[in-house]
Amino acid sequence: MLTLTENAQVAIRTIASEAGLPDSGGVRITMADAGDQFEMSLAPEPALSDAVIEADGARVFVPEDTATLLAEQELDAGLTPDGTGFSLRQQI
Repeated sequence: MLTLTENAQVAIRTIASEAGLPDSGGVRITMADAGDQFEMSLAPEPALSDAVIEADGARVFVPEDTATLLAEQELDAGLTPDGTGFSLRQQI
């Protein structure tokens, strides 16, 4: 299952709070239409078939088909020249 680093947890909580999402809200990760990249968006709640990954108040929603691709990945966050950036890496 996808895991979240502490940096990712803080970034997701901050983004969700600044966006005014309800407590049920979070970040949703899906496959882009081309099928070769992931997309992140804010969501007020998970879709019915989403897996919900929750860590210390940070919530990430992942559709079933995307969840299998992210099963052994870790989501991290860090500062970039453009603001907060997210990256995926293989879990160790």
